Amino acid sequence: MRTSVLTLVRGRRTHLINLLKSIALQTTPPDELVIAWMQEAPHDDLPDPECPVRHVLVPGDPLPLAAARNRAAEAARGDLLVFLDVDCIASPGVVGAYQKAAGEQEGLFLGEVFYLPAKAVGDTLDFAALDQTGAPHPAKPPIPSMGVREEPDAGELWGLSFALPRASYLDIGGMDEAFVGYGGEETDFARRLAAAGLPFFWTSGARCYHQHHPISVPPLQHFDHILRNAKLFYARHGRWCMDYWLGQFNERGLIRWSSQSTQIERLREPSAAEIVEAQQGDSRLFS
Repeated sequence: MRTSVLTLVRGRRTHLINLLKSIALQTTPPDELVIAWMQEAPHDDLPDPECPVRHVLVPGDPLPLAAARNRAAEAARGDLLVFLDVDCIASPGVVGAYQKAAGEQEGLFLGEVFYLPAKAVGDTLDFAALDQTGAPHPAKPPIPSMGVREEPDAGELWGLSFALPRASYLDIGGMDEAFVGYGGEETDFARRLAAAGLPFFWTSGARCYHQHHPISVPPLQHFDHILRNAKLFYARHGRWCMDYWLGQFNERGLIRWSSQSTQIERLREPSAAEIVEAQQGDSRLFS
């Protein structure tokens, strides 16, 4: 089974370097790495991931996440697509675990992610140390110790690390590029895959580590994008996504909304002071 690892990049040079180092350490190397650059040009002076690298340029604002994933998938030559976010570090067994799972059943495969504190990653990747300092997401179910376990809720799709057959990705038209900027495209993608009959599985042995970076809770800098994409998702599926953020916007008096609402009423824009105050600085807040 030919396997393509795909990642999306805007900035994040240090994160990308660590991801590339981890790809070079895979016990089952991928056949290629496809990098979709959401910027005008690739970074230079990057480490060798010990596999062929192909570059796709997908610049644009707002952040073209769905388009970048689609261009990467279209460019990939592998039968299996392994999507890893640029702020992930892959443990040595990730590619092999996804390959084994995909060789035994058809589906979309989800891997475990440990969140790392600041300064947890040195010049050399020490996976034993990352296991000790990382923490699993408290809202995610336990990962099977062997094999896979089916996940009935497609909403568990975790964009940080997942794998599926390239044919399954392309057959449903990839991610919907009507979702632009922050939020919604992965949840929409998951629901369409589930509706097409593709099962989802939690996968043992596919642990990644999420590298620390500042975040905002709630992400007020993406206020307009979240409202737009939430409305689009509701129009497509008759239910809301990003409920957590919408609830926090409602609590702050920015919108009038509840989970039973059929629309979002915008009350005001977040102030510059509120946007600064929301900057928590710790990506281990498990947003």
